[in-house]
Amino acid sequence: MNRPRRRLETPIGASTLLLGFEQPVRISRAGRTPDTLVSVYCGPTTTPAVGEHGGRFSGIEVLMTPWAGFTLFGTPQHELVNRTVDPDELPHSLGSPLGELAAALAALPGWAERFGLLDEALARWREAGTPSSERVARAWSLLVRTGGAIPVPRLAEEVGWSVRHLENRFREQIGLGPKAAARVLRLQRARRLLAEGQSAAETAALCGFYDQAHLSGEFKAMTGYTPREFAQARRLPAQVSPTADRLSGEATSLVLPARPDDWSGPGAHFSKTRRIG
Repeated sequence: MNRPRRRLETPIGASTLLLGFEQPVRISRAGRTPDTLVSVYCGPTTTPAVGEHGGRFSGIEVLMTPWAGFTLFGTPQHELVNRTVDPDELPHSLGSPLGELAAALAALPGWAERFGLLDEALARWREAGTPSSERVARAWSLLVRTGGAIPVPRLAEEVGWSVRHLENRFREQIGLGPKAAARVLRLQRARRLLAEGQSAAETAALCGFYDQAHLSGEFKAMTGYTPREFAQARRLPAQVSPTADRLSGEATSLVLPARPDDWSGPGAHFSKTRRIG
């Protein structure tokens, strides 16, 4: 793709570490000043973001369970909610700037070698990092398994904590409280069901929304589109790239029209993804 690209990213139940190799990406979110970064860390979000690059952008995107981000960086994740930061601004235990790791990955001849080096670095990082709570991981797994449908009091009971303690530990290690995390996971399931052809009414019932209007309101709040608008935008000719979605088989992203002031530059867009957690 030799032209500037803009892509809308909707909330997903993951944290993201992007190790960029060359040109920067500009990330915009409503109410915040855009960030222009080569490498990016973003914790869980409840709002959409727009990423833009000038036609040449390459790197490795690592999708992590949210509590894995806490382990790797040790930073309370609630400080990073709905934010995009340079990962070198965060403490970590690799012993060298992440920019150096990105440069080392870029210098390797192929993806197999890059993933080998990345896996080695992540294993060392995770072993030396801040331990996360097994109960947080279990609670998160229960939320994921139920698509965010399990009530918070029952979730707290399942892991043996009070609701307040569960909320505090979630904010520390996930970033979002359990109720907000459940909203994101319900949205994620709803997007998947709608993409599979379920009606909005059926999807609302299956995902635990009060009604179709509730589903539409939540969808709009977290993506900027109603379900109908999102589906229509997904059918436009621009939505043909195999890298249009961050999660395989899920409708997570939209390719947007380029703006007149977009960056320009030759080259090809490519990225690879690693998932941990």
